[in-house]
Amino acid sequence: MANRKDKLHQLIHSTENDIDKINDFFAENIDDDELLTQVLMQAQDKETTLGDRLSDKVAEFGGSWLFIIVFFVILFGWIVLNAFILVQRAFDPYPFILMNLILSCIAAIQAPIIMMSQNRKEDKDRQRAQNDYLINLKAEMEIKNLQLNMKNLFEIQKKQIELLDELKKKS
Repeated sequence: MANRKDKLHQLIHSTENDIDKINDFFAENIDDDELLTQVLMQAQDKETTLGDRLSDKVAEFGGSWLFIIVFFVILFGWIVLNAFILVQRAFDPYPFILMNLILSCIAAIQAPIIMMSQNRKEDKDRQRAQNDYLINLKAEMEIKNLQLNMKNLFEIQKKQIELLDELKKKS
């Protein structure tokens, strides 16, 4: 078992520096009976802040057909209201300067919020890729361990057969 851990640590420390944290996590959990996927999922299920949840909802709504339809309905209503219904008393007459100001503010606020959400999703994707790497590494180590055990079992079986043959010859 110690030899296996030594080989594992050599393998882990030979990888690139940007995944040292993941490798250390893997090395700590190599002997656990708990499935690595469960450990990784528990580590990934951290609490999100109110801002995180809000930016995800804004990005989800801002990138939907519902948003586009509602947005065009509101713009069309604004134009119709100011250009045709309230012609003499329009609160935002024809070049619609107030509407342009509001649209600019919405874009200025919505863009960074969507970027925050995308950055968090990118981090989740990166974490998922790192988890896949860990699972593949553990599977490779377990397969190598099984191969070694099978080789040892075949050698033991071969010796047992030789001993049985010797016993048959003696009797």
